[in-house]
Amino acid sequence: MKKKIGICITAFVLVLLAACGNSNSNGNDDGKSKEIDKIIFADAGWDSIRVHNSIAQFILENGYGYDTDVIAGSTATTFEGLRKGDINAYIEVWTDNIKEVYEEAIDSGDVEKVAVNFNDNDQGLYVPAYVIEGDEKRGIDPLAPDLKTVEDLKKYPDVFKDPEDPKKGRVINAPSGWEVEKVITDKFDTYGLEETFNNFLPGSDAAIVASLVDAYNKGQGWVGYYWSPTAITAKYDLILLEEDPYDEEQWNEDRSTEFPPNDVVVAVHKDLRDQAPDAVEFLSKYETSSELTEAALNYMEENEADNDEAAIWWMNEYEDIWTEWVDDEVAEKVKEAL
Repeated sequence: MKKKIGICITAFVLVLLAACGNSNSNGNDDGKSKEIDKIIFADAGWDSIRVHNSIAQFILENGYGYDTDVIAGSTATTFEGLRKGDINAYIEVWTDNIKEVYEEAIDSGDVEKVAVNFNDNDQGLYVPAYVIEGDEKRGIDPLAPDLKTVEDLKKYPDVFKDPEDPKKGRVINAPSGWEVEKVITDKFDTYGLEETFNNFLPGSDAAIVASLVDAYNKGQGWVGYYWSPTAITAKYDLILLEEDPYDEEQWNEDRSTEFPPNDVVVAVHKDLRDQAPDAVEFLSKYETSSELTEAALNYMEENEADNDEAAIWWMNEYEDIWTEWVDDEVAEKVKEAL
């Protein structure tokens, strides 16, 4: 009886070990096992993060054999997901937009910054260039020729009429739920815009773009929050309204300066380095620029392509860039997949 029990226990242990071994496999032909099967990326809702996700996912899937996926949500919810480990990697963290939360996560060790994706970016309140300069080809005279700064907006509510409240102008803010929406609202109050303007919160990035494109095509006044690199700032001739140069003390007091320098970083959950060291090594070399990012976004816009199609185009176009992030063996696998 004891012998039979011993055989059963041995068989059970072997089955258990086999099951554990299968659960850790990443499906690579080389049989290399991983402590994580699927790497989850954050999708915080804008095109550039989606394109960068697609590029990184394509390389990880085809070059390293990982499964990947994304979790979509607001900046706040996705970054909290990164802290908790529900999300493993965040390819485009706009650090100064969530400065306090980001620094707390880094200091606690929950999140690790592994690379700077790009740092040559702008954000703030934009107007179409024809609003200030006119557009002779389109027969548009300057609508607000003396408009230079955010504070100057107070003089021109009639140029940016709110269709629902024509007695005031309308400033298009960032979507509700985006961290930067609070910053624009603070600026709105600091510059006293509430006297002549309404602070309008759109439902999405797509709603911002739709309102801009509609106004642009009609040659009408439009002012709203946007950022670069994006397909929109690359395609349309826009002017970023001026503010005082960034000063940390003044910024912290009332947001009455231009946005602080914003490193857009690649960050991972604290456990990913142990779970997938080769993936983290790759992500630590992931570096682009606003120009390179806008190239992919332009392709999306001009070809009505999705982020996966733009990623494949970008990788074919900029092979010299991404092959520097991986070793030759991985690069060959990825090129074959392309």
